[in-house]
Amino acid sequence: MGDVLAGFHAAWEFESDSVLIRFERGIRTPKLFQSLGERRIPLAAIEAVTLTPGRRGTVVLHAVPRAGADPLMDAAAGQLKAGCDPYRLTLPTDRETLAEYYADELRARLTGDTGPAERHLVAAPEAPLRFKAYDGRAAFDGTSVSFHWFWTGASSAKWKAGDQIFPVAGLSGVEWRSPEVFEGHLRLLRHEPAVTQPAQADQDPAAVVFGLGYGPVHESLPFAASVLAAVRASGPAAVTALPAPRRDPADIADRIRHLGELHEAGLVTDEEFTRKKAELLAEL
Repeated sequence: MGDVLAGFHAAWEFESDSVLIRFERGIRTPKLFQSLGERRIPLAAIEAVTLTPGRRGTVVLHAVPRAGADPLMDAAAGQLKAGCDPYRLTLPTDRETLAEYYADELRARLTGDTGPAERHLVAAPEAPLRFKAYDGRAAFDGTSVSFHWFWTGASSAKWKAGDQIFPVAGLSGVEWRSPEVFEGHLRLLRHEPAVTQPAQADQDPAAVVFGLGYGPVHESLPFAASVLAAVRASGPAAVTALPAPRRDPADIADRIRHLGELHEAGLVTDEEFTRKKAELLAEL
């Protein structure tokens, strides 16, 4: 096709075998989009194309990615808000007819593959990458991940274990829990069957925890995607990203009780209490 469809925060350039997405760098553009810059999405990585009404006089063109085709979406594991989904292009309703045309053209060029991809088809953010978590600094050079602990945030368990270096060859996957929800973290999953990783990320030397202003999505998610892509490329034993494990009901009850104490003390608002309690109950 070779044409360009511009929307809010991004423009899609349609080519014969791919869609090149260029993100704007304006102050209203989501920081994740600014961090990504641009992404080339092969048509083989797209499962379907939809066009639906959006909010406040807009329509949304959505290229639905295949499972396993994009390390960024694999790492996100469904946790991205709609406004930060790089596969959604929002346009004003007066461009709906044009959007319908491109949606039809794009559907006609899809390969028809709808199952999980055998390999990543979309390039991951390139290393080296780093970000600051609440309890340490994480760095990835393309071959290994390192965690350097902060004395102001790291638990005694992490101080006792010392700074960590994890070669990609020793990893089986990545667990990313968004910093925008309760107990956000980045955990490295390890191959060794003898290694039992603590349920709590703040006690696990193979994990860093997020917090207000620490490990933001636009820094920690591209990091997780880059590590995941390297792990998957390292050999057939590698696995994709895993969702956060379900916790022991007794542990959930303790945390809700503690959350209630913070609420009664006025340290957590009614809205925060309701939201975080719902997040904890969802883990049961």
